[in-house]
Amino acid sequence: MISANNVTLRVGKKALFEDVNIKFTEGNCYGMIGANGAGKSTFLKILSGQLEPTQGEVVITPGERLSFLQQDHYKYDDCVVLDTVIMGNARLYEIMQEKDEIYAKEDFTDEDGIKASELEAEFATMNGWEAESDAANLLNGLGISTELHYKYLRDLTGAEKVKVLLAQALFGNPDILLLDEPTNHLDLDAIAWLEEFLINFENTVIVVSHDRYFLNKVCTQIADIDYGKIQLYAGNYDFWYESSQLLIRQMKEANKKKEEKIKELQEFISRFSANASKSKQATSRKKALEKIELDEIKPSSRKYPYIDFRPNRDIGNEVLCVEGLSKTIDGEKILDNISFTLGHDDKVALVGSNELAKTVLFKILIGEMEPDEGTYKWGITTSQAYFPKDFGGEFDNDYTITEWLTQYSENKDATYVRGFLGRMLFAGEDGVKRLKVLSGGEKVRCLLSKMMISGANVLLFDEPTNHLDMESITALNNGMIKFSGVLLFSSRDHQIVQTTANRIMEIVPGGKLIDKITTYDEYLASDEMARKRATYNVQTDDED
Repeated sequence: MISANNVTLRVGKKALFEDVNIKFTEGNCYGMIGANGAGKSTFLKILSGQLEPTQGEVVITPGERLSFLQQDHYKYDDCVVLDTVIMGNARLYEIMQEKDEIYAKEDFTDEDGIKASELEAEFATMNGWEAESDAANLLNGLGISTELHYKYLRDLTGAEKVKVLLAQALFGNPDILLLDEPTNHLDLDAIAWLEEFLINFENTVIVVSHDRYFLNKVCTQIADIDYGKIQLYAGNYDFWYESSQLLIRQMKEANKKKEEKIKELQEFISRFSANASKSKQATSRKKALEKIELDEIKPSSRKYPYIDFRPNRDIGNEVLCVEGLSKTIDGEKILDNISFTLGHDDKVALVGSNELAKTVLFKILIGEMEPDEGTYKWGITTSQAYFPKDFGGEFDNDYTITEWLTQYSENKDATYVRGFLGRMLFAGEDGVKRLKVLSGGEKVRCLLSKMMISGANVLLFDEPTNHLDMESITALNNGMIKFSGVLLFSSRDHQIVQTTANRIMEIVPGGKLIDKITTYDEYLASDEMARKRATYNVQTDDED
């Protein structure tokens, strides 16, 4: 068990948390939610001991081991992958090092033998003989193949490093597990594996995530950070949402009834306070009026943008024809003879672990990269808007937000342009912010404004939810569902894929394409084992 007792954290004069009292118990998975800046990651740092609160304390049951997901992706660059995972249990790894040092001695003494015996006993108690196989199983489950287990972390990609650090946090059955955005940089297969791991995990888990489907799958309770307080709700994310909205509605209805009663009492007092025969009744009503208190409904720190993609023109039957696209990068076949056509009703999700292949396909289709072989042709009624995964270059200038967005708008009227920014929560003076000072989430909202103002009838998204908070992800999801044009997108957000896509494409190792007209959940249920066993020698068509 881990608890926070009267925890307050002040940043300057502002109190991020004030007098927080909360207890996290064994057997529960707590989803910590709140708007960007509410302090979710900060609170995890307080719980893990990385950050000291201004006042109050964190108490952990004596003898329990706490593990957390490391955020420094370069900390272990000089370490072997398998060793890095085992370091998740610091005492076990320390024993392994001490044993190796003793056994490596040329002048092995009796004292060394006694010490080695003690270490071996402790090692066995901690299931040390299974450490390497347990670490390997975690890595394999997250998609880190066996040939990478003995490489140095510096030789791995960024996404692979994240998986190794996640395996480190999970290693050794910790009593308390703290995970800050564990699904970031994970492909959907790895997320599914993590979901099953946490569902079967019997100790205490506290997780921060913007993935609604993930929170619904793994959480037994929700810890909601708002108004500088943390409120616990039993159930998963959807249950929290319904409960919190119901609570607000009930408070508003109760206030409405109280306001009606106040008005009634005030009218009576006003009419009869000067009437001698009614003065006692008026006095009685004054006392009743003084006792009525309205419930305080604080404005939430959560803010939902309004995302609405409206095409300027209808799309025809011919949208996109792709024939025989192939692309090799650094000797690796990324795309291998890929062919498909898009129709005017298609909303296509690109899924699977091959992140590079998806990005390369997007770049070819938008004209930023040339294929080695093959052709593609957009229909004459189409217009495209593209959200790139790597958008850093887009903001490498000295424009204000309004100046930047105006260049992409046919209508140059400042009020018109600011209207699109306002929908994305850039109000008032925010319009004169310089691009260079924007956060990652603000840049994403700018790009979504650009896509809205374009009026395109084909939208291409390459991982658009990175950097977004839960409220913005929800708004984007709704905007994609309502969009009347054609979508081609990749996303690690299971709920977006499931609720938006009517067609699933997966570029598998070797660059071949699986193409199915189905929902994502149906695709996983019907083809999961087949996909794992497939040799991918033949590109499949879209028949069921």
